[in-house]
Amino acid sequence: MNKLKKLLKGKSGFTLIEMMIVLVIISILLLIVVPNLTKNQEVASDKGCEATIEMIKTQVIAYQVEHNKLPATIDDLKGEYVESTVCPDGTALRLSGDKVLKVTP
Repeated sequence: MNKLKKLLKGKSGFTLIEMMIVLVIISILLLIVVPNLTKNQEVASDKGCEATIEMIKTQVIAYQVEHNKLPATIDDLKGEYVESTVCPDGTALRLSGDKVLKVTP
């Protein structure tokens, strides 16, 4: 036991208080960063859905020009006009006349 004390003599480590301060600082940084990351993800998702809606609106006009009528449903646009009628976040879309709307559950 004396040899161990001699080996550790003069060596210092972190105290409990120092460790707790570091954990508090890391926690505060996480509280700042995590909400910003989720907010940016929501904004990107909204922008992607807006872009999809605008693209479908353009294809509704193209359908109307070719067929002299509006498509009855959004499924009429699938294939020839659009590949997907769903936003990147998975929100389904539907037509109401010439308007493209999000389907709310």
